[in-house]
Amino acid sequence: MTYLVFPVESKDNIPLAVAVIIFTVFVLSLGDAIIKQSSGNFVIWQIFVIRSLIVIPCVVLYLSIKERGRLCLPDALGWTILRSVLLVSMWISYYISLPNLTLSVAAAAYYTLPIFITLLSAVIIGDEINRTGWFAVFLGFVGVLLILRPSAGDFNWFALLPLLSAIFYALAMILTRTKCRAEHPIVLSLALNVSFVFIGGAATLFLTMLPDEMRQGFLLAPWAKMGFSQWISMSLLAVAILVGSVGAAIAYQNAPSSVIGIFDFSYVGFAVAWGVIFFADVPDVISVLGIGLIIGAGIMSLRQ
Repeated sequence: MTYLVFPVESKDNIPLAVAVIIFTVFVLSLGDAIIKQSSGNFVIWQIFVIRSLIVIPCVVLYLSIKERGRLCLPDALGWTILRSVLLVSMWISYYISLPNLTLSVAAAAYYTLPIFITLLSAVIIGDEINRTGWFAVFLGFVGVLLILRPSAGDFNWFALLPLLSAIFYALAMILTRTKCRAEHPIVLSLALNVSFVFIGGAATLFLTMLPDEMRQGFLLAPWAKMGFSQWISMSLLAVAILVGSVGAAIAYQNAPSSVIGIFDFSYVGFAVAWGVIFFADVPDVISVLGIGLIIGAGIMSLRQ
């Protein structure tokens, strides 16, 4: 899952951009697999706070050395805060779904993202949807139905959370293009990680007021003790979020979003692979068909 930015125009370097986005989603998908695997050991707020406390000094150091004039409050401060809150909400929705879904299903449902961008752009900023766009919306809807199968007796309501996550991210991307376009991507990454710390810390303080019998699960449990292996896991997650925020910025700076967005879908392929390797989750034929429809619909949405 990547962070889309829209910097000022410069000369494209498409081979570099494609290589960077594939590496970025490879690292992000591996990080999400680690979160799914460690969801029984950590609470989500602990991941948010510790991971971002590792990332923030790295980002501040980079800005201090390379972009000294950027180490200040963003010009569009209010919109940057709102964007960060939307992205944190996106991660909360997605991460809560991971202990209850296979990684491939969660990834496919999340990558309805371009469809929601198409629809919300039409509603919010008046973008026109052509026939290709409407056909993509229809294909994506069919793909979601094939994956979620809402009529089945074992329907998992957690499967709706990646869809909610996609909506939050679509809103954040539209906001990035319309209100935060002039902000430096590293500054946006810093604002996001600061938001992770504040929201994660506030949630942790609130949960301390709950009775002990309620303090369980990925959302409500107390923080876990951190040993050597836990710090290694958290450091890997910090690397993943740093690569995700910076790598996607580099990719979208060097090629059109319609090109990079197509390769962004390789996240779904990596998610399927990690699901098989780490969790022995092999999607059935109907799920594979649904994933294919969603990927095709997303590509058509990007093209239109």
